[in-house]
Amino acid sequence: MKRKIIAYNFVLREVLDPLKDDYEIEFFENINPQTAPAFIHSLKNAEGIIGLALPVDAELLDLAPKLKIVANNSTGYNNLSVDEMTKRGVMATNTPGVLEGTTADAIFGILLAAARRIPEMDQFVKTGQWQHYLTTEQFALDVHHKTLGIIGMGKIGSEIAKRGHLGFDMRILYHNRTRNIAAEEKFDATYYDLDTLLKESDFVVLMTPLTQETEHLMGEREFKLMKQSAIFVNGSRGKTVDEAALIEALKNKQIHGAALDVYQIEPINQDNPLLQFSNVVTTPHLGSATFETELKMAELARENLIAGLSGKRPPNLVNPEVLNY
Repeated sequence: MKRKIIAYNFVLREVLDPLKDDYEIEFFENINPQTAPAFIHSLKNAEGIIGLALPVDAELLDLAPKLKIVANNSTGYNNLSVDEMTKRGVMATNTPGVLEGTTADAIFGILLAAARRIPEMDQFVKTGQWQHYLTTEQFALDVHHKTLGIIGMGKIGSEIAKRGHLGFDMRILYHNRTRNIAAEEKFDATYYDLDTLLKESDFVVLMTPLTQETEHLMGEREFKLMKQSAIFVNGSRGKTVDEAALIEALKNKQIHGAALDVYQIEPINQDNPLLQFSNVVTTPHLGSATFETELKMAELARENLIAGLSGKRPPNLVNPEVLNY
């Protein structure tokens, strides 16, 4: 009997085709893993799980007694209860070092789109409203030589800083758990406390991972500290922002606008007030969504999976303590 692998929200199925001779692979997409009978039944014999955004907690692990590894097809792994997995001898892996440049392109892209009102002006042309020279009502904001504040100067944050500093002559401020000396040297970035960064930045880009400390990091108080002319950009995780507070800040014109790639609930509900603001650019969590990058991530996730199932240490093991079990 072949050993079983579950693939959850794994788009590039062809990446797993070479494994079919040695493994039984079951694919599941967009299901509720807590209530889907076929998924729950499949967990009983699954030795590996590969994919995106599957919540792996104690309840799921109880249903998967043979599980050896969960190969997350993403850099983040906040969907994994890593401590619980370690206790049970289950390896957790991710796919770092692949998507930084691609995601930085996307986040800087929506920053530009919000500042220059590109989605609005696209519709302005397509709906036949462009009948004369532009007036002040259609004017936008400059990006070059402005102040870019980055909250979370990790690898992606550093790539965003590079684009702002080298491409647009922007002044770079950043806030991070620790100083990023490399970013300071390469991009003339300056470390600031969060409040000062919010007060001085023309563009505030949030790029922190989702942790207990960063959940609702941006709330009512933080939006009130921002300039009225500033644009807020979120490329991290939806829950790092208090969406109700952001909506109020936009309603009250406390900030100029926003550009969002992530949301508290994904896909975003169509009745979410954020979709009603013409000064808010919204994209569907597309940070890493290019074919080239997604292929690299999928191949790395497969490499992690096969290593774990073969009794070897995966290249990107999140919980090395598990090797002691």
